[in-house]
Amino acid sequence: MATTMITPLNTSSRAASRGLSDISIRNLFIIPTIVFLIVFNIFPLIYSLGYSFTDFRASTNAPANFVGLKNYRELLSDPYIWNNFAVTAKYVIVSVVGQVVVGFGTAMLLNRTIPLKGLITTLLLLPMMLSMAVVGLFWKLLYDPSWGVINYVLDLGKFQWLGDPKMALYAVAFTDIWMWSPFVMLLSLAGLSAVPKHLYEAAAIDRAGPFYTFFRITLPLVAPILMIAVIFRTMEAFKTFDLAYVLSTQPSTEVISIRLYKMAFQEWQTGRSCALAYIVLIMVLAITNIYVKYLNKVKER
Repeated sequence: MATTMITPLNTSSRAASRGLSDISIRNLFIIPTIVFLIVFNIFPLIYSLGYSFTDFRASTNAPANFVGLKNYRELLSDPYIWNNFAVTAKYVIVSVVGQVVVGFGTAMLLNRTIPLKGLITTLLLLPMMLSMAVVGLFWKLLYDPSWGVINYVLDLGKFQWLGDPKMALYAVAFTDIWMWSPFVMLLSLAGLSAVPKHLYEAAAIDRAGPFYTFFRITLPLVAPILMIAVIFRTMEAFKTFDLAYVLSTQPSTEVISIRLYKMAFQEWQTGRSCALAYIVLIMVLAITNIYVKYLNKVKER
């Protein structure tokens, strides 16, 4: 019986006859993506970094003069900017802690056999699918002292949720909690479903109480997923703009993103606003790095 020898030349010719090679297909997908990232992500970052060392104003035709680190020094020594950072930190803490508590608690309730579980989970995920501007306008109506539903249900009369400087930031944070707790819930459900059932069975055999089971089994195994949720939500809450801008104009709700917007597009201090944007970027990266290091420690346990 005659056998046919397959040589490398025959293999390459057959591959060529079929069309594009694997390398060509890979390049066909990767190169446009790299070009897109360079044009729309990397280039603006480098361009704005250059402007952060100048006194450039986009509202004038005057040339940009190099001022070195002047913008950064003035911003870091400005008490008004640090007040914006303090407001942002307070907002991030309230918002993220609330989302973790509500989201994880809801996931614990849904992590069991209940009727219409799929429908309930889908309905709970709806808030995070909405536009943040739409959510802000919707909750602005709910907070309204004249016809808002919240004051009517709580019997608070004409209480000014968004007009009270002490309550405005909490009102914005509560709206953020309502919108993004489903995100934490979704990640928590994935983590809870991955916990081995035999651990709970062993705990039941040993007559372990619910608190012991939660703190010794559930929470340690779900902690890495929760940390990932905290990382994402902290980054998003730190740079939040839509909700705070739509809901309230109180100075007590002027987070750093709103201050950055006013500096760039109302005061037209383009160079200085670029410097502020990079200060915010560095802070977010530093906070994220701390979270990632803690996440690695949690995974090693």
